[in-house]
Amino acid sequence: MESLGFSLDGRSALITGGNGGIGLAIARGYQAAGAAVAITGQDQEKNSAARAALGDQSLILALDVRDEAAVAETISAVASEFGRLDILVNNAGVFLTGDITEKSLEEWDTVVGVNLTGAFLCTKYAAQAMRIGRHGGKMINIGSMYSLFGQPNGSDYVATKTGLLGLTRAMAVELAPDNIQVNAILPGFIKTEMSSGLAGTELGDQIRRKTPANRWGVPRDVVGTAVFLASAASDFVSGVAIPVDGGYAVTERLLYP
Repeated sequence: MESLGFSLDGRSALITGGNGGIGLAIARGYQAAGAAVAITGQDQEKNSAARAALGDQSLILALDVRDEAAVAETISAVASEFGRLDILVNNAGVFLTGDITEKSLEEWDTVVGVNLTGAFLCTKYAAQAMRIGRHGGKMINIGSMYSLFGQPNGSDYVATKTGLLGLTRAMAVELAPDNIQVNAILPGFIKTEMSSGLAGTELGDQIRRKTPANRWGVPRDVVGTAVFLASAASDFVSGVAIPVDGGYAVTERLLYP
């Protein structure tokens, strides 16, 4: 792997929302590839479980990504603990279902704050740390299939995940002189806590039938792409969004019985 540039030896990574699901799978994948890993999360019980999964060599931090002072402090702590910050994964996200005519401004602000403003704040301070280090870096924004499609009862989620595409493109251009590559991963329908109620429903089965891979994804399906985008193998890749969806986004009909 090293000869192809996929090793993360000597690099450090921060994954927001890394205490479960896709974020924790990426954290474990980065560790396996050689990186020092820090994760954030607000649920202390999940943080404790993540520490057991990742080991004491990892850094587990409580963080509300909407809190600018806390974001700045957290990124400074990670850079100080590991001596540098090489990789940021903006993974923290929430989904609150609801008809747009009934959705409250508070609900809208919560989703926008976590999914989009939080990514902006983490990008801002991670970029500062990478500039100070003068060694470049990698930023990976976790979007969604709903970065590409509309969705009923999820207007705020769709708006924020689509907004992440714009942030990805703009930062890829703006941070290129600092040798920082910025890309996005668009997971398809992945079995996590957030989607657990959907997978076993009739709609969940329709999703499976529309997916050429003929199954829902699992968090580890995202890991290979995340390692690639964090490694030297992707040094000439920036500003792109890669669907990891079993082919769902390119399919226009149900394929399976």
